Amino acid sequence: MTTHTTNLDYAAPNWRRMTRHPAIMEYRRLYVLVAVINLATLVAGIRNGHWFDGQAFRLDAIADMALINLSLGILIRQQRVINALFWLATRIPVTWPLWIRWGAGKVFHFGGFHYGGTVAGTLWFAFLLYAMVADRLSGSLQISNVTLGLSGLMVTLMSLMIVTAMSRFRTRFHNAFEKIHRFVGWTVLALFWAQTVSISGDMGVALTGTPSFWMLCIITLSIASPWLTLKRVRVEIVKPSDHVVLARFNYGDTPFAGSSNAISHTPFGEYHSFANIPAPNEPGYRLAISRAGDWTGAFIDNPPEKVWVKGITTSGVARIEDLFTKVVYVGTGSGIGPILPHLLKRKVPNRLIWSTRSPRKTYGDDLIDEIESHTEKPLIWDTDAQGKPDLSALALQAVRESGAEAVIVISNQKLTRKVVYDMESLGIPAYGAIWDS
Repeated sequence: MTTHTTNLDYAAPNWRRMTRHPAIMEYRRLYVLVAVINLATLVAGIRNGHWFDGQAFRLDAIADMALINLSLGILIRQQRVINALFWLATRIPVTWPLWIRWGAGKVFHFGGFHYGGTVAGTLWFAFLLYAMVADRLSGSLQISNVTLGLSGLMVTLMSLMIVTAMSRFRTRFHNAFEKIHRFVGWTVLALFWAQTVSISGDMGVALTGTPSFWMLCIITLSIASPWLTLKRVRVEIVKPSDHVVLARFNYGDTPFAGSSNAISHTPFGEYHSFANIPAPNEPGYRLAISRAGDWTGAFIDNPPEKVWVKGITTSGVARIEDLFTKVVYVGTGSGIGPILPHLLKRKVPNRLIWSTRSPRKTYGDDLIDEIESHTEKPLIWDTDAQGKPDLSALALQAVRESGAEAVIVISNQKLTRKVVYDMESLGIPAYGAIWDS
């Protein structure tokens, strides 16, 4: 293990530090884009009478806007759609200009469409509810109490989902957020079906002749799809320390490097996603699970014999390594889990900087030996013996020494954002999880 540090100067131009600031990262730019398009559409519709013809509101036009936005928000988070987005982004050859590949690597910011679409869809639904009430009061259209009641309940529940998905609530009450997002989401979907049937009857149109019916079919299949793959599988546990376990699975599924799976003790309980660690030419995969809360602590202290696996193997941020000729991986603690499959695969040349406490004592000699034998000049930093390193300085040094084109960071939110910001301020493409909703 190398034990040096560095005090490299990585001061960046002010314009770069401003344009690459996390406050205006691509995720936020995308939901602002959705908001601007919706606002422009609303204003244009008001000017040309698209929403109101002088006698009654155009409920079909308003409902279409609500449906378009909600469909965007829901479908963009579907696992197959996510995999397709990553596949398309990584088709760009490494011979293309770096600025194009840099932008394509931001594909994982698609959550901005999820947030923007669901918020805008909820606001359009609120507008639709107002329009239905106004039409009924004016006598221009008879909307039933059932339709109004279902619509009001939908808007209330969707608003609840948005509020509880905000970062402060989600971080502090994650279990409550997950249950609300899942079960309230299912309830809203059922209400959406009921409201579509009811409003079709109110307006005297055939159910199958409405866009809502067909989009609801697609949305329902999208939401149900991960649960149709639910399976209970056997797991083998290797416990190198009280801080971490390596869970091995072999049930006929060998996922690709850069992917994750969600596991739980019960079929409809609390699910946690972990990066898959497949090994070349070996069936199955491993998960590195570190103690980071009640669920992981209980998993380590009382390892289960079987767990439930949900969903479709889904692409993660590190899959964008294919866009570059060489990358520097920066990880802390259990962040080695998402990095390790790329080291083993050896598809893209890389350098590793891994900061963790007592690596051999915590993760075991076998894992450390495996890491050291599958990457060039790995820097494994023992924080117990050496203290906390300046990861930005170390990453910059590795980029300069190795000629790497990009940095991929797998760490906690604070460190990830710091290293990504520092690297991108210097004109080095850098990527890390964004903790979106």
